[in-house]
Amino acid sequence: MRGIVSRLATVWQIASPYFSSEDRWPSRALLAAVVAIELSIVGITVLLNEWNARFYNALQDRNWNAFVYQLGYFCVLATVFILLAVYQLYLNQWLQIRWRRWLTARYLDHWMEGANHYRMQLLGDAADNPDQRIAEDIAQFIQLTLGIGLQLLNSCVTLVSFMVILWSLSAAAPLHAFGLSFDIPGYLFWAALIYACIGTALTHLIGRPLIALNFQQQRYEADFRFNLVRVRENSEQIALLDGERAERDRLLMRFGNVVANWLAIMSRQKKLTFFTASYAQASVVFPFVMVSPAYFANVIQLGGLMQTANAFGQVQGALSVFVNLYRNLAEWSAVIERLSGFDQSVAAARAVATTPPVIGVAAGEAAAVSFKDLAVRLPNGVPLLNASDVSIGLGERVLVSGPSGAGKSTLFRALAGIWPFGAGTITIPKNARLMILPQRPYFPIAPLAAAVAYPAEPGTYDAARVAELIAAVGLPNLAPRIEEETHWNRMLSLGEQQRLGIARALLHAPDYLFLDEATASLDEPSEAALYHLLEQRLSTATIVSIGHRSTLAAFHRRRLAFSREGDRFWVREGSLAAPVA
Repeated sequence: MRGIVSRLATVWQIASPYFSSEDRWPSRALLAAVVAIELSIVGITVLLNEWNARFYNALQDRNWNAFVYQLGYFCVLATVFILLAVYQLYLNQWLQIRWRRWLTARYLDHWMEGANHYRMQLLGDAADNPDQRIAEDIAQFIQLTLGIGLQLLNSCVTLVSFMVILWSLSAAAPLHAFGLSFDIPGYLFWAALIYACIGTALTHLIGRPLIALNFQQQRYEADFRFNLVRVRENSEQIALLDGERAERDRLLMRFGNVVANWLAIMSRQKKLTFFTASYAQASVVFPFVMVSPAYFANVIQLGGLMQTANAFGQVQGALSVFVNLYRNLAEWSAVIERLSGFDQSVAAARAVATTPPVIGVAAGEAAAVSFKDLAVRLPNGVPLLNASDVSIGLGERVLVSGPSGAGKSTLFRALAGIWPFGAGTITIPKNARLMILPQRPYFPIAPLAAAVAYPAEPGTYDAARVAELIAAVGLPNLAPRIEEETHWNRMLSLGEQQRLGIARALLHAPDYLFLDEATASLDEPSEAALYHLLEQRLSTATIVSIGHRSTLAAFHRRRLAFSREGDRFWVREGSLAAPVA
């Protein structure tokens, strides 16, 4: 019981914000309309139950006029039922897409907010495959929540409505057995209740493993799809290494998990289907078994028999909702668990960035980037590097050097505010514009002009200006293609991508530019030409470079060196004459 309450609380936590959002009035109106139609459908079902008695009595009495009238009455009810069913589906789907649009935007905001997506990976990414959770699990959650919720509402209202009918019919058609009549109040209702309880208990016993199996199936499918995407994204490296056979084996291994889990689902669903199908077939004849003795004893007419059988079936179906919905409930439970896990992972990433001790990034009045008592750690708490009383003034040219693994790139991440692990303060001049270029720049799938201008909105910069900068960084053949849209990270070599990264820096013209081996894939003359270009066009900006080439010293006037002391590295002033580590 506690688990059910906890699961319903999770559903409320995920679902309720939408109905209190800026879209609350349309959403509430749509939900109210869908619920009202569902209640109307139950009302028509009650009217059809009463129609059963009159129709079959007319048949038994061979009353032609009554028969024709009841056919016309049925046509009216059927027409209204069809209209209600059509518009319930339409309004339900309308509510689904509005809800999904809002919930997808909300999850994207939480995932992308303040580099949460990056910290989630650093923390181990407990929420595996967030792309699937946002693209698929949200849609499934909404569809299943509405579907199961309406089915439960239908069952509750149907149960109350037909329980009254069945109770009164129990008095009109008392239990007959062995030639005797037994006056048991509401015996038809109690029979339906016992029948449904037995079916529910056995269904849960047989189908309970499906919850975990459905969860694992979603995970294995997403893992397989993710690795297929990785092969596509890294096809050149795989081809150069002749790694097709290795990748094929790795993909088949992951697909093997999909197949094995699917076979387990098949086995369990076979057992569940065997029982539920048997249960459903028995449900057809069970009410007749209960009521037919009274019919053959001439206590009730054919119409009463059919009405009683129909009412019994309605009550039994309402009580058996758990049996009928078990597969959907198992899938729904897995989806809820996945979305809840995603929420927890987002919350953990947010807490890491806000729960002291953390590295603080603050705006200052001084025209310099400074590090005060900075202690950078790995996510597991292991010390990495320290920097104390280090500052970088406006217009400086600083070269950062040190052995691989010393934490140079991590220092830049802390500066960007995406690495909170540690303590101390990084002060950045107020209103200063910073840009950090990594070794492998990112370009969205977009027209080249928009890809270079990223993260600015398309059209922010003049297209002619973008084309001129692309040509200036040594890619004149790409300048005429600024309107072409393609996957630039896949189409261009890493050296060409790094040239475009420099073009992006020139376009945005930051006050502080940090280059994390951003020209390492270029030959030394090309690298020198780009640094000369930066010197000319960003003459007043601060440029801080991480690099391992000795030739970089010529373009900088100061060095910050990483040296090991004890269990961590320290950032100290170094000499440009010293070799680059």
